[in-house]
Amino acid sequence: MRTTKGSARTRAKRRLYRRAKGYRGGRKNLLRTVKETLIRAGAYAYRDRRVRKREFRKLWVIRINAAVRERGLRYGEFIHGLKKAGIELDRKALSEMAISDPKAFDSVVEQAKEALAA
Repeated sequence: MRTTKGSARTRAKRRLYRRAKGYRGGRKNLLRTVKETLIRAGAYAYRDRRVRKREFRKLWVIRINAAVRERGLRYGEFIHGLKKAGIELDRKALSEMAISDPKAFDSVVEQAKEALAA
């Protein structure tokens, strides 16, 4: 008797279709297109998990640079001053501090300036 993969194949297809739910047109209901789309989506997701980290660091640097320039320094000078002063705050924390707690950020900038002058 001829055997088919009936229920297993249907289950496998259903898994793919569930993952493609919300896609437009044939990307959600044509099997070959669904497979191609899911592979590409996975590749983009993998790549962009790494890109996200770069993008956030760029954002933090831009914010810090803007805040530091208001206080009479450049970004590079500020980071160098932090290193000389022994302050080990990361860029994310500095960015949040510049936005939400300007007084504390002012004191950090002053310490960096003093370290540069010394």
